[in-house]
Amino acid sequence: MLLKRDESIILVVDAQERITPAIHQRDIVTSRMRWLGEIALQLDVPVLITEQYPKGLGYTVSALREIIEAARVVEKTHFSAWREPTFQEVVKEYDKKQIVIMGMETHVCVMQTAIDLAAQGYEVFLPTDTVGSRRPNDKETAIARMREAGVQIVTSEMVAFEWLEKSGTDTFRHISKNWLK
Repeated sequence: MLLKRDESIILVVDAQERITPAIHQRDIVTSRMRWLGEIALQLDVPVLITEQYPKGLGYTVSALREIIEAARVVEKTHFSAWREPTFQEVVKEYDKKQIVIMGMETHVCVMQTAIDLAAQGYEVFLPTDTVGSRRPNDKETAIARMREAGVQIVTSEMVAFEWLEKSGTDTFRHISKNWLK
């Protein structure tokens, strides 16, 4: 199945101030999250952000400021966002069947949320360059487990090109100006 922008939401899981410094290749992960989030905004794909106990772990990192300003933010204490009633309500309000999930940590909150969403019948897509863990092995193992649970493993560029569908449009030209970021 391919992604369709009018059927998608993008979900940023726990990219928070006190988690991010410990993430392996955090600058690359954060940069790809920002890049894909900005494309989502340009294409009117709704953005949803979760924050795990922000009083203790801080808020979403400032590098994602533009995305934060346009997103709905849901606080949570469960590792799987799906286990939070408020999160379920918000996701259902969007009435979209495809969820692109990115964030931290891959093997905890991202994985548990992705597997729960897939079990609920959502088409879940995980751009591997937009997720991070403290240890590479945890990330790799979580990606393998999500794949086995039916999550579609993709990259941020795959998502963008699928949302765009074709070249030659004004939207494609506008977005492709900054493609090599």
